[in-house]
Amino acid sequence: MAKTKSDPNYKVIAENRRARFDYAIEEDIECGIILEGSEVKSLRQGGSNIAESYATVDEGELWLVNSYIAPYEQAKMFKHEERRRRKLLVSRKELSKLWQATARKGMTLVPLVLYFNHRGMAKIKLGIAKGKKNHDKRDTSAKRDWNRQKQRLLKQSG
Repeated sequence: MAKTKSDPNYKVIAENRRARFDYAIEEDIECGIILEGSEVKSLRQGGSNIAESYATVDEGELWLVNSYIAPYEQAKMFKHEERRRRKLLVSRKELSKLWQATARKGMTLVPLVLYFNHRGMAKIKLGIAKGKKNHDKRDTSAKRDWNRQKQRLLKQSG
């Protein structure tokens, strides 16, 4: 992943930072996304939010629901709907794996990052996740705080 970040075409558009706190991510998968022209232009300007969105499998197709892409001001005739369902592109094997994962109890598909890859194509990274309980969230934050404190102590003593 470090190699692609140094690439001039690689650009993170939107990130769902809350997802790793609210969910235990078991696996992630990269998906293509079908967009209209004005949506791509708006994404290049950085107007997007995937924080309250999710992915679902309906009738053998993978969909991104409730993601926001800001309207593109220069698009006069061919404007896009901001919160429409967008189709995601995965192989049939991956689609069946995602469908089986969501059929199990408590699993959901959470968008983690929306970005342009090294070829300039819009991609989204989905996480196959299980929701955390409140005590799990407290454990996660306690571990994170302890690691920060440990780093500070090591820095001061060294």
